[in-house]
Amino acid sequence: MPRAGLTELTAFAAIARLRSFRQAADELALAPSTLSHMMRVLEQRLGVRLLNRTTRSVALTEAGERLLLRLGPALDDLYRALDEVEDFRDRPGGTLRINAALIPARLMLHAVIPKFRRLHPEVHVDLATDGRLVDIVQDGFDAGVRLGETVPQDMIGIGFGGDARCLVVGSPAYFAERPKPETPDDLTAHACIRHRMPSGKLFRWEFERHGQEMAVDVGGPITLDQLDLMVEAALGGVGLAYVFESMVREHLADGRLVAVLEDWCPPFPGLYLYYPGRRHVPAALRAFIDVIKSADIG
Repeated sequence: MPRAGLTELTAFAAIARLRSFRQAADELALAPSTLSHMMRVLEQRLGVRLLNRTTRSVALTEAGERLLLRLGPALDDLYRALDEVEDFRDRPGGTLRINAALIPARLMLHAVIPKFRRLHPEVHVDLATDGRLVDIVQDGFDAGVRLGETVPQDMIGIGFGGDARCLVVGSPAYFAERPKPETPDDLTAHACIRHRMPSGKLFRWEFERHGQEMAVDVGGPITLDQLDLMVEAALGGVGLAYVFESMVREHLADGRLVAVLEDWCPPFPGLYLYYPGRRHVPAALRAFIDVIKSADIG
């Protein structure tokens, strides 16, 4: 019986993992029709059906489940071997495309990319900022940067910078005229700076204490779509802002802003660099991962 090729087996593993011809085609940079033809050829070579597919779903047959069980670890070993061989190549080169929200993009420009450029001047960094959580595979990016809780489950994530935290802050002038809120419910009596997310929805302020979770649909005099503008508005006494602690740390230290409800604002998983799993990692991305792991990010 003719042996199946590595390309066909890699394609089968992607379809089986994603349970979708379209998503697997995007990940492998192939047309869905090409992928479908490859699976028909593979099944003909093996003489068994591996996939049951309809217009809406993909499921593994018993034979497909057994093949995936043995194939997954074998492919992982192969990719690791390729990575080790690539370590003997010259310095990384080419273009590294990264998608990130604006705040982590600024953080990387300050703490990561300068060091990476010094170590790897042959690599061109293409950093695109987008408030939406884009499909990095479909849009042609090597990696993305987002908060850990928003990283897709089928991606490999590398955490950096430690946990994050959001705080409610206001200026001393604002609190000179109003009592400080003691619970999230008290925010209904305050002027809050609302945040419109990229999807168009208004963000509900989220709190937690002793296992109790609350989400408050605050009201206020102004709605903004950029967190740094919300900080500026809070500094100007417009109202209370709910923003990342890292954005206001200096303002809190010099007294230009005051934090409230801190016991309702626990930390949560911070920033992650993420990239597709079970795919050969380009040398430039592996080098960037090494730098981001060693970066001093406060």
